[in-house]
Amino acid sequence: MKIPQLKKKPEIKSCHNITWEDDYSWVHQNNILEVLKDSSKLLPEIKKYLEEENNYTEYNLKDTKECQKKLFHEIKGRIKLEDESLPFKDKKYKYWSKTTSKGNYSIKLRKKIGSEKVEEFWNGDKEKEKLKTEYFGVGDLEVSYNDKYLGYSLDLKGSEYFTIYIRDIFTEKLITEKIEETSGSITFSLDDKYIFYSKLDEFHRPRKIFRHKIGSSTKDDELIFEEKSDAFTVGISLSADEKYFFISTSDHNTSEQYYFEVNEKIPKPKLIKKRKKGIIYSINSWNNYFYCHTNENAEDFKIERCKDLLKQNWEVYIAPKNEVLIGGLIFLENWVIRAEKSNALSKLFFKNNLSGIEEELIFSDEKVIVPGISLIQRDRNTDLIYLSYSSPKTPGKTYLYNLKTKEKKLVKEEEIPSGHDPDEYLVERLECPSHDGRLIPITITRHKKTKLDGSANLLLYGYGSYGSSMSPDFSSTKFSLINRDIIWVTAHIRGGMERGMKWWKEGKLLNKKNTFEDYISVAKYLISKQYTSKSKIIGMGGSAGGLLMGAVVNKVPELFLGIVMAVPFVDSLTTNLDHSLPLTIGEFDEFGNAKNNKEHFNYILSYAPYHNIKKKDYPHILITTSLSDNRVLFDEPTKFTAKLRDYKTDNNLLLLKTEMNAGHGGKSGRDGAIDEVAFDYAFILKISNKI
Repeated sequence: MKIPQLKKKPEIKSCHNITWEDDYSWVHQNNILEVLKDSSKLLPEIKKYLEEENNYTEYNLKDTKECQKKLFHEIKGRIKLEDESLPFKDKKYKYWSKTTSKGNYSIKLRKKIGSEKVEEFWNGDKEKEKLKTEYFGVGDLEVSYNDKYLGYSLDLKGSEYFTIYIRDIFTEKLITEKIEETSGSITFSLDDKYIFYSKLDEFHRPRKIFRHKIGSSTKDDELIFEEKSDAFTVGISLSADEKYFFISTSDHNTSEQYYFEVNEKIPKPKLIKKRKKGIIYSINSWNNYFYCHTNENAEDFKIERCKDLLKQNWEVYIAPKNEVLIGGLIFLENWVIRAEKSNALSKLFFKNNLSGIEEELIFSDEKVIVPGISLIQRDRNTDLIYLSYSSPKTPGKTYLYNLKTKEKKLVKEEEIPSGHDPDEYLVERLECPSHDGRLIPITITRHKKTKLDGSANLLLYGYGSYGSSMSPDFSSTKFSLINRDIIWVTAHIRGGMERGMKWWKEGKLLNKKNTFEDYISVAKYLISKQYTSKSKIIGMGGSAGGLLMGAVVNKVPELFLGIVMAVPFVDSLTTNLDHSLPLTIGEFDEFGNAKNNKEHFNYILSYAPYHNIKKKDYPHILITTSLSDNRVLFDEPTKFTAKLRDYKTDNNLLLLKTEMNAGHGGKSGRDGAIDEVAFDYAFILKISNKI
């Protein structure tokens, strides 16, 4: 089959007296945000090319069709399709959700306390069918505080332009319909008269908070807060004690918060603390105290509290610790629960308000676990919580836990219908030195029969941006590779916060290359320890993890058998220079401002994947993207693929697959998600000669 060729239309670009030629700049349409909302506005020439690439990918993977089907059923077979969540008790009702074998979306249920009658008030599959849409993205599902209304938001393209609807649960009639172009989040007032929502501006940034009177015209909605900075985005939430609404505005590095009382007839948000560059804080209130979770004079955060936001006489409640990330608080009447993270592992602590004694919650003798808690009811006068944990080899278990007596009762366990024995697998936590001596945590999951003689293939997953930590939790899908002697490794590289704020700072801005060097160091270390061998590693990363994949494959392609890049941020310089795009301005503190800072420009240019493609051999590469993705525009992987075809000197596979009806998260629905995983895994098994 003929290899697709994207037409070259050379354009000379310049910045800071540096010029370069971009053959494929034309792929980025000036009306790109309109294209995200309406794909019919895509240039026919580009659409034709994307379809050709899709056909080319299908042709080259036609020998994996049966493997894809097998993987699909195998992965689906590990999911308990007929399942129900644990209930949450509100004032008058218990709420829970369920899934079915035939459905792709969740069903929301409730029953009145004291009654056995179950009410179905949301069915995702039925809602999708009514709308006759291929893509069906649910942003928020919120029941009003008096159990009368259901608020929900929908995205039918994948572009994350959410439309909000308000429905009377009892009559099933729409009371408010089509509040368009919102972020999707819905916050009800406690009297069920209003909702608060954030509106997207012309650049797809939520910078305004509106109050809407339920049942009224949207043209009468009240603007109660507007963020003036293009870099900051806004959201609204209710305090733990349900006395205040908090408006938070932030970029990735700085935050600011406002508050107003829940019973204010005309909300007038009041500033809590003026923003300071690099200072992140969030406020909550409970039992006549305001609690502040902040990194001010505490790199890895601390928690302070005070009784009066006007005087703000803050006292230390939880002191900072070096390279231990202090998490936020969950409040009960007699207890405060909090989390810590260090060395890519989390711990939970509970403190008795009366005695002041704090203890760690102990789950399991496994060294690598992911703990979690959730509330069982809205009324916080209880000693009971849901306590859960999983590990890379152990499916999630949830207990009803009594904080007072320390008794726990297993109430839910993630079932693997096709069977799963944790004892068949080994989990290791190692550390390896990076190029500068910093020790990188590594989580390894493998079958106990997999030989460690260098013969095994190894999937090396990485992300390393925005302070996002990669959690080593259980994922049943991975075992389709692990059971075929492919070792799964997560590299907890800099750019995340696995080792606190410093770990993040050492992997962003002018330190960004540490992210790439960490990942390469992990790959070389695993080769040296004979977990795998050169040219047997499959790199995998998505979004900013796709930036990582692009950077490392340009630098050390010889280490890899293959690369899987999902919605990859690979034309990072071009995007950084365009301040009209949704995310660019808000990410200056993450990547820099190339347009206004020459040092930032030179640094980004030195690693940006699209700009650093060279004439040399590359491994097998699968790139996936979505036409309606507003976070990483489809033109980035499109341009990257076309340029790489021009430059690479090998005969290895280079495949681009574009979902024509999806967004950043790929296909919607359970089967859609499984289908995408099966596709990626089939590619991996093909290049590993395991089909």
